[in-house]
Amino acid sequence: MDKSPNWRETFVTAIVKTCGYSAVVFVILIFFFLLRQGLPALFEVKLGDLFTTRWYPIENHFGILPLLTGSLVVTVGAMLIAIPFGIGTAVFLAEIAPRWMREILKPLVELLGGIPSVVLGFLGILLLSPFLRVFLNLPTGLTALAGALLLGAIAIPTTVSIAEDALDSVPQGYREGALALGATKWQTIWRVTLPAARSGVLTALMLGVGRTIGETMAVMMVTGNAPVMAIKLTSILSPVRTMTATIAAEMGEVANGSTHYHVLFLIGLILFLISLAVNITASSVIFKSRKRAERVLS
Repeated sequence: MDKSPNWRETFVTAIVKTCGYSAVVFVILIFFFLLRQGLPALFEVKLGDLFTTRWYPIENHFGILPLLTGSLVVTVGAMLIAIPFGIGTAVFLAEIAPRWMREILKPLVELLGGIPSVVLGFLGILLLSPFLRVFLNLPTGLTALAGALLLGAIAIPTTVSIAEDALDSVPQGYREGALALGATKWQTIWRVTLPAARSGVLTALMLGVGRTIGETMAVMMVTGNAPVMAIKLTSILSPVRTMTATIAAEMGEVANGSTHYHVLFLIGLILFLISLAVNITASSVIFKSRKRAERVLS
């Protein structure tokens, strides 16, 4: 019997490998493009001036600290909303909801994840911001809180979908064994099922973080776009500006090759490095979790 590889299999294997390698190549090319366009900002603007508290490019003030703090406040607020609601919904769908309800709710959750962010931004302007302004008696509803609530809602479908799949992949024998030993339903969920699905749940949380960091249009529409420092607890109730919103709002009007142009690319480079750090951290945590689980099982 001829054991030589079929040409079709060889061709498909080559295509798959090319696709896999191309993803790495594209990331590297994007990184070098951002370096090429962003690094000149370090020579055109003093490093001390970049890390100041005033962003006003018309007068050559390029302090990015307000943008960093604004992004941090909105992202942290969004994850404080997305993590409990996302994990709680995933647990409900995977462990508690009857089969017929799960088959209805899960497609609806995934459908929410497919709604364009600009549509959610319009809803935020028309409904969420006026509600916050009246309910909290604020001068304006376009605040970091509005951005955090909207981003949390955007991150929840991604978190729910991936975490639910991870919980569903836990062998049924784990649950049956815990119940046979006298554990209650909730003890089984929190002490057996969730720890067994730890790597998948962490992946869901990291992807949710990545979604909130990279979101642009929805944040730009509801946060007020005020480049002020967000270092107080009350900053959550004030307008802020994020790094992504700054790039989206100003890149179309900036002169090509100007200092402002290069600083915007430097902000993009910082965002790229933050996202890379989040993904590397997530991969490291998941790898250690899997190694620990393998040692326990062996």
